[in-house]
Amino acid sequence: MRHWKKILIPYQQAVEELKVKFKGIRNELREMSDYSPIEFVTGRVKKVSSILEKAKKYGISEDEIEEKMEDIAGIRIMCQFVDDIYKVVELIEQRDSRDLEILYVKDYIKEQKESGYRSYHMIIRYPIQTAFGLKKILAEIQIRTLAMNFWATIEHSLNYKYKQNVPNHIQERLKTSAEAAYRLDMEMWAIRDEVINAQKLFEAKSNTVSSIVNNIQILKPIGDEEEVNQFREKFDNLLENGNILELKDLADDIKYAIEKYE
Repeated sequence: MRHWKKILIPYQQAVEELKVKFKGIRNELREMSDYSPIEFVTGRVKKVSSILEKAKKYGISEDEIEEKMEDIAGIRIMCQFVDDIYKVVELIEQRDSRDLEILYVKDYIKEQKESGYRSYHMIIRYPIQTAFGLKKILAEIQIRTLAMNFWATIEHSLNYKYKQNVPNHIQERLKTSAEAAYRLDMEMWAIRDEVINAQKLFEAKSNTVSSIVNNIQILKPIGDEEEVNQFREKFDNLLENGNILELKDLADDIKYAIEKYE
């Protein structure tokens, strides 16, 4: 009898670690008011029932599961645009032979599946420090756009319902909808620069506003009360009617005031 809980613990740890790393990249870029190709990250460990079902389907014995099954640990990275997918791939390739090892890739965007499925898959070997020592496990990273993910989620549900035997008329409609989803991705790509510039402006304003709020709180107990009130009043006016440059000027003025009193 296999002790599945013990077997799956390293996979759960790998998923959590990889999620933290990719979310860290996204957050670091956003904090720097830069564009992040990573929109959001999810992860999961296959359920035991799914592992056994897949092993039976592909003729993998239970003793071979950890060696041959590549997607027990799965990470999914969602992007806004198709070209963001390849930027994420580059980010992962930079880590190859450092904190992970890329074994091979499957580009289902350039060569989509017959069903219409599109996504970019990377199979990696990832080292985990367990209570029993170092363990290197296989994991799959899927990188796709939001539209690709929506379609793939629907297809997965239908395959589960029909036990992989989806009726022909539904298969045809899935193919049609896959092409529609890809056309949507291409339309969004056409206005990519406009979207990114708007998002960068929003991030820059958000970061500047946070800086002003935090620094007003720092200045309040050490600075002149009248000066603090003037800063707060100006901030309230700019928040409603000002632009990013005016907000940045105010942020600099408040920082200078803090330095003056310190």
